[in-house]
Amino acid sequence: MGKFVIKEAKTGFKFDLKAGNGEIIASSEIYSGEAACKNGVESVRTNSAAAIEDQTVEGYETLKNPKFEVYADKAGEFRFRLKAKNGEIIAHSEGYKAKAGCLNGIESVKKNAPDAEIVKE
Repeated sequence: MGKFVIKEAKTGFKFDLKAGNGEIIASSEIYSGEAACKNGVESVRTNSAAAIEDQTVEGYETLKNPKFEVYADKAGEFRFRLKAKNGEIIAHSEGYKAKAGCLNGIESVKKNAPDAEIVKE
């Protein structure tokens, strides 16, 4: 069972979605307050069933938000970001060496986010 871990940062609050094994699946941006951070968690829960837009293939189809975007960063690693209906990025991943790992990360968000408990550190 996954969990959302909310923690205070220097300039606000952020969350990490962790899998049952404790690995971080996705992280948020910094929110100004704890309530806004919890709203971000709810947005991830709501949008976690979104379709996947694979921006690493030529001529990919642009999907409407909400969506997961798969892309390659400057270092050539694969990453994903989850965009809400309004186009805001609500969660992002760390870099993966293989695209299959990145896609597995998305599946883990889809599986864990809807029922994950919220824990404050």
